[in-house]
Amino acid sequence: MTAPFRFPRFFVTNPSPCPYLPGRNERKVFTELSGENATELNDALGRIGFRRSQNVAYRPSCADCSACVSVRVAAAEFRPNATQRKLLRKNEDLVVTACKPWSTEEQFALLQRYLSARHPGGGMTEMDEMDFADMVEQTPVDSHVIEYREPDEDGRPGRLVGACLTDRQGDGLSMIYSFFDTELEHRKGLGNFIIMEHILSAARARLPYVYLGYWVEGSARMQYKIRYRPLEKLTRAGWTRFDPQERVTAIHNGVSRDEPPLRGELARVFRK
Repeated sequence: MTAPFRFPRFFVTNPSPCPYLPGRNERKVFTELSGENATELNDALGRIGFRRSQNVAYRPSCADCSACVSVRVAAAEFRPNATQRKLLRKNEDLVVTACKPWSTEEQFALLQRYLSARHPGGGMTEMDEMDFADMVEQTPVDSHVIEYREPDEDGRPGRLVGACLTDRQGDGLSMIYSFFDTELEHRKGLGNFIIMEHILSAARARLPYVYLGYWVEGSARMQYKIRYRPLEKLTRAGWTRFDPQERVTAIHNGVSRDEPPLRGELARVFRK
């Protein structure tokens, strides 16, 4: 008999400089997502800490470091605090649309402005339009680009102010990468709004989790992720919740730098 599912082959990258912690090297284990079982494989790997990039699933596999910790928000239990509620109200006029994963010039232009403002000199600043198209369009799973636009008075689509490449998994939404207009004074905190809009949309769709990727203790650019609760982290014992004191300590350690996230109802979560 032919096996209904082929066990994936895993590979390991060569060590390279860590983008989060100076003086350390990173290494990743990865496998290809392809064929009719790509969705099931991606779901299974997502539950054990893998992330997707195009048609590859990967996770850190560093020899002497375990700082990268997978985190996810329990969507149904999320209750925005006063500051978060204010941010939601300030941006409730945005028009949110779940678009098929086709890249556009408008999206690419917004990404370039975002990278220039938030991550000058980073590796992604070297992306051209073809690289961006590959990032968005090469997906073997259920992916959408969630667009956030300002309303327009004459009925035409308003200005694009934010976008997020998002996967719908069996147990939630996985935010692959988000970017937004950093120069809008009246919409400060737009990246945080995008995260909350994903969490609230997942809850309405009865999807348990929103996956935020990796949290790295000691990396200021990752501290925004622990401001959403209840937050779960993947440990050797499985998914466990941050205890309140641990969360407060982590927030305090990262408060020295106000770094917006790297990453709507989501058109009813991909219209499903």
